[in-house]
Amino acid sequence: MKKFIMAAATVAMIATAFTGCQKKSASAGADGKLKLEMYYYKQENQEGLKNIIKAFEKENPGVTIDMLIIPNDADSAMSARAAQGDLPDILQMQSYSRIKEYASKGFLLDLSSEEAMNRVLPSSLPAVSWNGKQYAVPMDYAGIGIIYNKDIFEKYNLNPPTTYRELEKVCRELKNNGVVPFAGLLKENWSMGHFITMIHTALLKEKNMDPEKFIDLMNSSKASYGDVDTAKLFSILDFYRTNLNSNAAEMGGGEQQQSFAKGESAMMVQGLWAYVDALKLNPSLNAGFIPFPVYNDAKLNTFYADVDSTFGVSSQSSKEKQAMAVKFVNWLTSAEGQKLWMSEYKLIPPFKGVDVSAFGGPYVDLMKSVEVKGSSPWAFSQYPTDVFEDACKNGAQQYMFQKKTSADVIKDIDAQWASSVNK
Repeated sequence: MKKFIMAAATVAMIATAFTGCQKKSASAGADGKLKLEMYYYKQENQEGLKNIIKAFEKENPGVTIDMLIIPNDADSAMSARAAQGDLPDILQMQSYSRIKEYASKGFLLDLSSEEAMNRVLPSSLPAVSWNGKQYAVPMDYAGIGIIYNKDIFEKYNLNPPTTYRELEKVCRELKNNGVVPFAGLLKENWSMGHFITMIHTALLKEKNMDPEKFIDLMNSSKASYGDVDTAKLFSILDFYRTNLNSNAAEMGGGEQQQSFAKGESAMMVQGLWAYVDALKLNPSLNAGFIPFPVYNDAKLNTFYADVDSTFGVSSQSSKEKQAMAVKFVNWLTSAEGQKLWMSEYKLIPPFKGVDVSAFGGPYVDLMKSVEVKGSSPWAFSQYPTDVFEDACKNGAQQYMFQKKTSADVIKDIDAQWASSVNK
């Protein structure tokens, strides 16, 4: 009897495994259409993404795409499905680390030779690359820099600064006229986390050091965060502090945007998400966007801009589904797909010649600059998570509050990094 039960259990296990395989290999749904599944995690504009899917289905009437959103703890959910050989056919993924993890495990198709990749800005390719090949299409581009009030600049005959020396002069002129140069945001530590990593990444250029190479050296304990010109790094933080609102320590994101929208301050160091919120407060706001100029050589000053989310194709899907999923990501980068992506999903794709005029001047400034000068990657997205969350964010904020010295900040970042990679 025991042997019979064991045999029956074995048969059941085999049947279950076979059923699981059939789930991925079955191509058509009950209506005879090819049925794909798309996983996504960005929940900001779900209706917009649904409209994009509907447009693709209309052009491809033999296809339906079911959408699966997992906004929280998505990484573990997708890892569990990958282990079962059951990844969704189309995958929205964060750039860099998630791409590298899935590509190294063989979960993603190589998209290097697809037409979509020919439309991508070269500076965005590292965000979706592993071992010299591209495994996803970057679809969500964002930049951090100086958003400035054009009307205030015009009033005082100021040009947007292209060098650090010019920025110092602009700040002096603004203060002489009773205008706060930069809207403050010290209450929330994430902003200073962005700021210190932006300046640090820019300073790597002086060392002829690629950010990814620097991170590799840090991960192998062969470098220090202080290997850049730390005197310059912290002098820029000091300069920033002296040109903020007097109550910057009490200002969060909302207060920063109010100060800028009201014209109390002429600039804010932020991403364009903050410009969108400031525009809601002052619909007539006339703004521009420039890189934060770390150097006195304008050519070296580029936006801190990079890819956030991407789309890839699962290697675990059937060949038929893979082909249609690839068709979808290629379609997303077409003129029609780009237009829908921006009008419906309200995100900027990092493509050559992308038309962002409908989004307003700051978006045009960003894409023009990146296309001509390139950009510095969001290196913090490649740091160990706790290094950025704890040591960088808190360290920079505490320095601005004058509760930590520059040496303490560097020491803490190095120690946290070493602890993270040696866990």
